[in-house]
Formats: sequence, C-alpha cells, structure tokens
Amino acid sequence: MEALKTGGNRVVGTKQVLRALKAGTLKRVYVANDADTFLYQRIVLAADAAGVPVTRVPTMKELGQACGVDIGAAAAGLGA
Repeated sequence: MEALKTGGNRVVGTKQVLRALKAGTLKRVYVANDADTFLYQRIVLAADAAGVPVTRVPTMKELGQACGVDIGAAAAGLGA
C-alpha cells in the first residue's frame, strides 16, 4: 500500500477504478473491506476479469489516507 503514496499513476474511487480496469491501465487494485458489499464485489469481479491482482485493505479510512485524500475511499488503483 506504500506504493499508493508515492505512485504517480493512481486512481481513487470506485468509478475511476472501474473505468481504468476497463481501459486496461491498472496493475494493482486496492479495495476496502468495509466498503459497500455491492461495490466491493463489483470491483473484485472487474479486477478478476481484467487479470489484475486485488489487495484488501481493512478500512476505507486507511485506504483514503494511503491515497492522500481526507475522506475514505472504497477502492483505488495503481497504474502500469
């Protein structure tokens, strides 16, 4: 998760992650365990279909902080 702080090609948020997965520009996806179940499953299924590994993060708050945003994030991605 350290790469999210320093990585330049990152996306934050469910919509952006889904869009980037569809475009094939992500090499890793991070998803918060406490995210809404529907969103969580949607991200994991899309990442699996794209062949992108998923890393689970305990909370949305932790994921948001790792991305450098002041609010929680359900999902984030690191670009290739």
